[in-house]
Amino acid sequence: MRLSQRMMWGFRNFIAFCLALAAGLTVFTAPLRAQDRALPYWASLRYDEVRMRVGPSEEYPIEWVYKRKGLPVKVVRVREGWRLVEDPEGARGWIARSQLDPARGVMVVGTGLVDVRASASATSALNWRAQPGVVANLLRCRESWCEVDIAGRKGWALRERLWGAEDLPGDE
Repeated sequence: MRLSQRMMWGFRNFIAFCLALAAGLTVFTAPLRAQDRALPYWASLRYDEVRMRVGPSEEYPIEWVYKRKGLPVKVVRVREGWRLVEDPEGARGWIARSQLDPARGVMVVGTGLVDVRASASATSALNWRAQPGVVANLLRCRESWCEVDIAGRKGWALRERLWGAEDLPGDE
């Protein structure tokens, strides 16, 4: 091969390497950009058992073990792969990002049963009543009502009775 052909071959390899590197960086940095959300924002527990720690690493002791998949938490601070969260009772601690689900969940709060209705109106048909502590998937909210999915059953409940339904700056 002549010198100019070798140089051209080397240049092509260099360009191919640069393109591959750029594509690889895009693939790896996209998930990081997804974590650049305004604080606070809502998340929910991803697993049936999630450990809350007193600090942002596995070196810190476990403060609490949640046994409630879908429980909503408010993310108030981010540190590397850890999230400082607040639970419905106001307790705060650190949970690994991998243990959190970005899907919105809500929990029925307050005293007494909450009416779950067929539509977003106090005069619509009553589907059932839910007890405080019931966890649901949040589907959408409209004014003072939110549509929830509780174990596959859908209905509308008053937003004021659902912890996790408040609009926060980091929610999309």
